[in-house]
This record gives sequence, structure tokens and C-alpha cells, in this order.
Amino acid sequence: MKKVIISVVGRDRPGIIATVTRFLFDRGCNVENVSQTILQAQFSGIFIASIPADAAADELEMSLVDAIAHLGMFAHVRDLSAAEANPVFEDAEPFVISTRGPDRKGLVARVTEVIAAYGVNVTNLQAVFKGGDDPDRNVMIYEVDIPRGVDRQALQTDLRKTAAELDLDIAIQHRNIFEAINRI
Repeated sequence: MKKVIISVVGRDRPGIIATVTRFLFDRGCNVENVSQTILQAQFSGIFIASIPADAAADELEMSLVDAIAHLGMFAHVRDLSAAEANPVFEDAEPFVISTRGPDRKGLVARVTEVIAAYGVNVTNLQAVFKGGDDPDRNVMIYEVDIPRGVDRQALQTDLRKTAAELDLDIAIQHRNIFEAINRI
């Protein structure tokens, strides 16, 4: 079997995941990973699936687009190379960076520019902006992998400097500590 990556987007409604996964199952595919979210009533899902060796990504896409058209959804399917499916990452540790503060343009861009400058990979990002100056209504949580060779003190210093310029409260914690503190 070979692998594909499938992106599905459109207005949220019940049955999207059921329709997509049933479509894949009926064609002999196996869903290996799924990540989906709803942002302002918009569904976004990414599926990694193994497909039969004789199946073609472009044909699968055309059939899937037809299968989900009644839901008003859009899809894209492309082959996933072995290197993409099993990436080799540098030895890194998981951290969580969270910010709170007034909403303004460029918050995500400025924070992620600092993160990227250190070769840190953002593995998950949740940003909720409800507007205004109430910091509790504007929260960003970046899950990141920091390579072991990165100067963490310098990274933290640069992140804190950027946060201060943006009037943000910032916290940087190892993911294990973040999870222990925030466990319910």
C-alpha cells in the first residue's frame, strides 16, 4: 500500500468525518492519522491514509470531491512520499508557549518568527481571538519541539522581548510541566 494526504475543508455540519472515512473504507483505504478542527463554523480535516497500490491520488480526489459535494465540502488528495510519512527530526524536547493579551494584527506572525529563527518546529497552534483588550479573550497556545542544541535562554529572552513589545503575557514550559499543571 502507498500513502496519501487528504485535506477536507468547508462549512461544518454533522457527518463530514463519517462520510469521508466511509468513502475511504469502501475503497480499501486505511485511515492512519486524522487531525480536524472547527474554526468559526468552518471544518478543516487532514487525513493520512494508506491506499491500494493500484489506486491513484488524482482519481481518489475526483471521486471524493463528488462524494462530499452534497455537504458543500472541498477536498485535495496527494501522494505522500516515504520520507514525508516518516520524517527524521532532530533530537528535540516538547515545550508549550502560551500568550495572553490584547488582540492586534501580527501577533501570530511576530511570535512564530522568533520561534522559526531558532529552528524550533511548531507542532500545534491554537489561537483564539475574541477581540478587545481583555487578555483572557485572546489566547495563543503553541506546542513546539525545541532541538536540544538550541540556546533556550536566548530563545526565551527573545520571546519575552517580543511579547513585551506586543503587550502579551507569555509562559514557556516543558510540555510535561504544562500538562501536570493544567491536568483536571
